[in-house]
Amino acid sequence: MSFGGRVGAGSDLQMKKYALDYCVSDMARRNHENNEIYIHDLSAYAVGMHNCLSIPFDDLLANGFNTRQTDVRPAGSVNTAFQLVAVIFQLQSLQQFGGVSATHLDWTMVPYVRKSFYKHYADGLRYIEGKNIQFIQEHVYDIINDPDCFEKYLSIDSDWWKSNEKAYQYAYDMTVKEVHQAVEGMYHNLNTLQSRSGNQLPFTSINYGTCTLPEGRMVTKALLDVSIEGLGRLHKTSIFPCGIFQCMKGVNQKPGDPNYDLFRLALRSTATRLYPNYANVDWSGNTGYDINDPKTYFSTMGCRTANGWDINGMGQTKDGRGNICPVTIIMPTLAMECKINFDADVKGHYSFNDRQILIDRFLYKLDQKIHEAKDMLIERFDYICSQPAASAKFMYENGLMAGYDGKTTRSALRHGTLAVGQIGLAETLQILIGQDHTTPEGMELAKRIEQLFKDRCAEFKEQYKLNFGVYYTPAENLCYTAMTKFKEKYGEIPNVSDRDYFTNSIHVPVWKEMSPFDKIDIESQLTGYSSAGCITYVELDSGVKNNIDALETLVHYAMEHDIPYFAINVPNDTCLECGFMDEFNDHCPVCGSHHIQQLRRVTGYLTGNYTTAFNAGKIAEANDRVKHAGRLEE
Repeated sequence: MSFGGRVGAGSDLQMKKYALDYCVSDMARRNHENNEIYIHDLSAYAVGMHNCLSIPFDDLLANGFNTRQTDVRPAGSVNTAFQLVAVIFQLQSLQQFGGVSATHLDWTMVPYVRKSFYKHYADGLRYIEGKNIQFIQEHVYDIINDPDCFEKYLSIDSDWWKSNEKAYQYAYDMTVKEVHQAVEGMYHNLNTLQSRSGNQLPFTSINYGTCTLPEGRMVTKALLDVSIEGLGRLHKTSIFPCGIFQCMKGVNQKPGDPNYDLFRLALRSTATRLYPNYANVDWSGNTGYDINDPKTYFSTMGCRTANGWDINGMGQTKDGRGNICPVTIIMPTLAMECKINFDADVKGHYSFNDRQILIDRFLYKLDQKIHEAKDMLIERFDYICSQPAASAKFMYENGLMAGYDGKTTRSALRHGTLAVGQIGLAETLQILIGQDHTTPEGMELAKRIEQLFKDRCAEFKEQYKLNFGVYYTPAENLCYTAMTKFKEKYGEIPNVSDRDYFTNSIHVPVWKEMSPFDKIDIESQLTGYSSAGCITYVELDSGVKNNIDALETLVHYAMEHDIPYFAINVPNDTCLECGFMDEFNDHCPVCGSHHIQQLRRVTGYLTGNYTTAFNAGKIAEANDRVKHAGRLEE
């Protein structure tokens, strides 16, 4: 473990103990220690940090921002703009404990692509066309600084610029080159500039794909090209940022759509690099978005965290909002407690052996725990709101979290989400009825459970005027720690605790053999209950990189079935000696080296070599994952 890692680990142990001893209520502590409701990122609780944020890059790049040491001017070129994106991601990650995202990076970069183009065009006029300074002033700077002419001649595709053909071609080529290099710089920065005392890279996500302007298309193409090319000497797959391609009807989904070619390029990148994932702009859960405002398009963090409708006035605007704090209800624990009591009552003749009675008892207990989860979230929310703005000066001073009135941090924090998460639906159903939601009976009960979550969060949202939402928890570590505690108390139960992990949220168990379409069919019946974030993914083999049409069919199928956030897992193994990349086991088939990196998806993000980066439960889960084959091959 690195020095920074040791410092972090030691600090975490002390801060978690402090939080449980002095910060949380007795009710919250009992739920956490009894493996019933998990408090996430407990080490950050006492500090008073919030979780994650979608950053308003449009404003920050246009207006500049302040840091502790200096102020930063507005970006004057696309190269500078991309550098500042990395800087802002880095700075904001120090104000919180979770991820940071850009919600529409292609649209955000349009003005800066133009600024770079204008500069290159002026150089082309002077050094290629031989024009004098006065001509350049009249034909470039007077135009772009004249509000009456601005809109007409703004685009780099305008005929005004094409009237000087050689200067135009030079400017266009140089702009393409600069955009590509700027994106490369951002990718390298986000994979090398560690934050949080040198212990971690910022968890960054970028959403893009809907801008049909030539400048936005140029940015999207560069983002995908750099993703495909890889990083460094061996062209390794980039861990950050998590790329998320925003699928939108009429924009990029069908032949003839203006960005369909970029969608196809995105599929090629997914096949070789796992990124991008796919966000559904037309998702029914994002009703009310403004088609003319990309800040309202559905976007997400890489892990799956999302912002729904803001009850406090921002509607579907995503920028400047984030998840404030999550908790997760460990449903198998609740189900097991009910089952043990029910079996004892039946044996003692205090209850009929009627499974419906068990189900009703479980739903009653779950309802209680959802209410307690609400209380735990409000408790933490109030504590976070009690922190002065100076605790996160960069965030509040520069308006990264929208709505700050200069008086109380609550004025901004109230626009974020409070997430009621869950884990282990499949195991819960096995405890209650002996089958999971891959069966009709299991799905019927699953919908009753998810409806309860949805109804209660909607009630809480109205009652407290806070954005409570149902969250399908990533559970990177919780899948293992919760199962470990469960086994210690209840032992090993077939189909429930005979593995080292609980199934993630409402997912189909990873060992279930089925086609990718069947998995989408099942999970799409439940994703609509979530408003604070969910993901559906399928597992394919490495041969899919030669079948982009099949990938397109899959993504379309997910979007048509109203999946909000979709990912495709393809094995990504890289030899760290010769750079060969494909799917292989313990050695490189080209050079024979055993020095290999095996990338797998952990939540939505990629996380290094899974055999060392994951905990024991997540490693076991990754090893148990079956390839979803069948109809894809027909």
